[in-house]
Amino acid sequence: MTETLIIARVGGQGDGIAETPAGPVFAPLTLPGETVRAEVRDGRTEAMELLVASPDRVEPVSPHYGDCGGCSLQHWASGPYLEWKREQVRLALARERIETDVEPTVAVPPGTRRRLALHARRGPDGRVVLGFKARKSWRLVEVRVCPVSDPRLVAALPALARVAEAFLEHPKSAPTLHVTWTLTGLDVDVTGVERRSGGLSRDAQMRAIEAAGQADLARLSLAGDTLVMSRQPLVAFGPATVPLPAGGFLQAVPEAEAAMVSRAVEAVRGAKKVADLFCGAGTFTYPLAEVAPVLAADASAAGIAALKAGMGSAKGLKPITAEARDLFRRPLAPYDLRGCDAVVLDPPRAGARGQTAQLPGTRAHTVVYVSCNPVTFARDARVLVDGGFRLEAVTPVDQFLWSAHVELVGVFRR
Repeated sequence: MTETLIIARVGGQGDGIAETPAGPVFAPLTLPGETVRAEVRDGRTEAMELLVASPDRVEPVSPHYGDCGGCSLQHWASGPYLEWKREQVRLALARERIETDVEPTVAVPPGTRRRLALHARRGPDGRVVLGFKARKSWRLVEVRVCPVSDPRLVAALPALARVAEAFLEHPKSAPTLHVTWTLTGLDVDVTGVERRSGGLSRDAQMRAIEAAGQADLARLSLAGDTLVMSRQPLVAFGPATVPLPAGGFLQAVPEAEAAMVSRAVEAVRGAKKVADLFCGAGTFTYPLAEVAPVLAADASAAGIAALKAGMGSAKGLKPITAEARDLFRRPLAPYDLRGCDAVVLDPPRAGARGQTAQLPGTRAHTVVYVSCNPVTFARDARVLVDGGFRLEAVTPVDQFLWSAHVELVGVFRR
């Protein structure tokens, strides 16, 4: 059925939403105030025609836009786009009945993303194709340019396609190349390779290693197991240089990382001891150790080992104690956090409800919560507020440019 729709707002997933008597209709790639004509099926538009465009509509900068599922908001002018991200944080907090100052969204420039997850498939002509999933589809969109990404990653795409070919040995393999630009070059960890039939053959491994050498990769690994390493991939965290674990976590954009770290450090300044929970390989640990001793904990043993390995690379830091510990199964209790008068958390998207519940019982006067999910952040913020903390301020960070994802830093005071 063809309908004419007026877009009322943009929803949390980045789609425009029109209100109709039959309920909301989701219209991808539209903006508030626009009028469209489209086929409507199951509450979503198909074969859409734009009748009246918003004055905030701009020309997308990627030739793949509209088909590639990597970006959903390139057609929105920067000002209202960043304000929309700010509003998503306000709405998440409002659902938990929390009011606070939500600062303007910190913008990041194009061409700065240092991490990509590239899917590899063999095309109809047998050629290896690298790219991202299409919108709402399993189909792969081959990517030749990407304005979000560091140009050095884009330049490496042809060589990475040759590396990927060896991992397509089994017809059921659906490899994903997790590519990171480090201080010593490209680090590539491959997942999605069929294992039930014996995994990657020795011959395929040798082809992959040869292609890695031709691509001048610093390291090539398979699901965290190193196949070949010509140079240790290194990253800088504050004054320290840290060896990145194979398949380890790293913030996607250095500028976004710097914005979050600076706010965390400023918030805990004056603390006698800081706990850095879900610390990874030390993104926040090392900058925090410039102002106070740090107790660091994370479930990743490889991350903790990397953090410890970086300790000798920086001078003048306060003492760092690091522990490998699953903070979901065994959150640090008030006894474990004795002496810590500030806590920094940077949990995954699921949040940290169990660990957050321990913090009101500590003597911490400041909690800095770094989040990639406003909904779980707001849920955990409710726990802290009920436990005697006040949410002083929240800063949204646009780490994932032109997507619906919102990162943030929240500062709580006792």
